[in-house]
Amino acid sequence: MPSAQVNGIELYYERAGVGPRLLFLNGSGSTLASIAPLIEVFAGHLDVVAHDQRGLGRSAVPLGPYTMAQYAADALGLLDTVGWTTCRVVGVSFGGMVAQELAVTAPARVERLALLCTSPGGAGGASYPLHELAGLSPSERAEVSTRLLDSRFSEQWLATYPQDHALVDTMAQRRSAPLSADARRGEAEQLGARRHHDVWDRLGRITCPTFVGAGRFDGIAPLSNSQAIAGRVAGATLHVYEGGHAFFAQDRRALPEIIEFLGS
Repeated sequence: MPSAQVNGIELYYERAGVGPRLLFLNGSGSTLASIAPLIEVFAGHLDVVAHDQRGLGRSAVPLGPYTMAQYAADALGLLDTVGWTTCRVVGVSFGGMVAQELAVTAPARVERLALLCTSPGGAGGASYPLHELAGLSPSERAEVSTRLLDSRFSEQWLATYPQDHALVDTMAQRRSAPLSADARRGEAEQLGARRHHDVWDRLGRITCPTFVGAGRFDGIAPLSNSQAIAGRVAGATLHVYEGGHAFFAQDRRALPEIIEFLGS
């Protein structure tokens, strides 16, 4: 199992596929194991490197607090490890925040950038404060999480659309998986870094072609936040899909268009 010593910690990573070089950045609480099906889709068209971000999965869980700058530095250190001077970058949700931080820190290293269901922070709009879910009862947390995933997801809606019901069930199973004390601490530290994400005043540093993908019914990263990013990054294009925070699993147009952009 490949690992890299980056910024004083061990990061577990995987590489798969053939084609243009792509760095894939995961969302909040996501690991390579939990997001494997999505990574496999990208690896069918590109040479993909992805890692368990600090505090998660098979990577180290160092003492916190963590910062977004550290997450971006980890990703850049991983690129150095695999010998990539430049590459394309795709970030999903929290990964999109890391991707923005990386792109404004080292714009010359990013050939193309895809920012999916994410937010810039600051005056451009923040994503829903997921750390607040910990204070809810299990039933309240489940109800709120369902509506955050897609604002249309009522009991009636889910009874009518079984594919969306399956998506909700999948996400609920991920949230209910038992975690070690270290894993819980790592997730909490990630949410702590997420709270302070703000690249709004630095987005003008991004110079590469940028694809901003948003779900029309996203309750975590509202469409207005993606509109703000697209309006702030020169040459960015906004793509709105019929879905929520996991629009790429709901709208069949999404993944082919994202992959076409990244593979160009």
